[in-house]
Amino acid sequence: MSLAFSGKSVLVTGADRGIGKAIAIAFAQAGASVAAHGLADAAQSSQLIHDLQQSGSADARFFGGDLRNVDAIDTLMAQVWSWRHIDILVNNAGLQHTAAIAEVSVATWNDILAVNLSAAFHTMRHALPRMAQAKYGRVINIASVHGLVASASKAPYVAAKFGLVGLSKVAALEYAEVGDALSGGVTVNCICPGWVDTALLTPQIDERKRQLGVSTEAAVDALLAEKQPSRRLSSPQEIARLTLWLCAPEAHNITGSAIPVDGGWTAQ
Repeated sequence: MSLAFSGKSVLVTGADRGIGKAIAIAFAQAGASVAAHGLADAAQSSQLIHDLQQSGSADARFFGGDLRNVDAIDTLMAQVWSWRHIDILVNNAGLQHTAAIAEVSVATWNDILAVNLSAAFHTMRHALPRMAQAKYGRVINIASVHGLVASASKAPYVAAKFGLVGLSKVAALEYAEVGDALSGGVTVNCICPGWVDTALLTPQIDERKRQLGVSTEAAVDALLAEKQPSRRLSSPQEIARLTLWLCAPEAHNITGSAIPVDGGWTAQ
């Protein structure tokens, strides 16, 4: 299976850190032109573009935009499409906040649903019809193990990720007949990571350190022991490699899937 993407263009949301940055770098290394979305400042965005160009994406661009705002998403997609046709869309941007349902503010609920779920709908409604015209397109939605199973104190996040998995399945069905094996067709899939070594995990590690009065390493082990049987964190680069694999033309019949990368979490 070929993982070379020379001549292809990809938009990655939340590409300025963590899983999103790893995915953007991986596509750059595979020769794709990368549109990197994020909320980075001028210095950070310049460094990101430098990193992408050094990795192999000669025409890498940074695009800003608050994904809580539908008008901002519409503007983002118009700007990206005026730059290039987008063959691959990776909806990675996300927010998380841990609190009991009774303690979640309306603003927090709205923000998490907007960024983790609604933003993917809005980018997809722009991208999928154009991908269908080209007979090739890939949408990879970075969901979560929490799109498959729930955990306490994560109501907005779990609701959004369950919704993202469902949205992806609907889109996969609507575009399943587009193209053929030769063109690659149009597919929509979710990747559902468990614990990944990113900054998104930091608040939960800090809370576990506070609760147990232990070191960072011991707090991480406690989190893993509770949910992830492998007792190992995944790396952002591992998620990136799976993303690229799902985007190969040969993966034309993998659509509507929600693939866990969770060390056995959802096997329990």
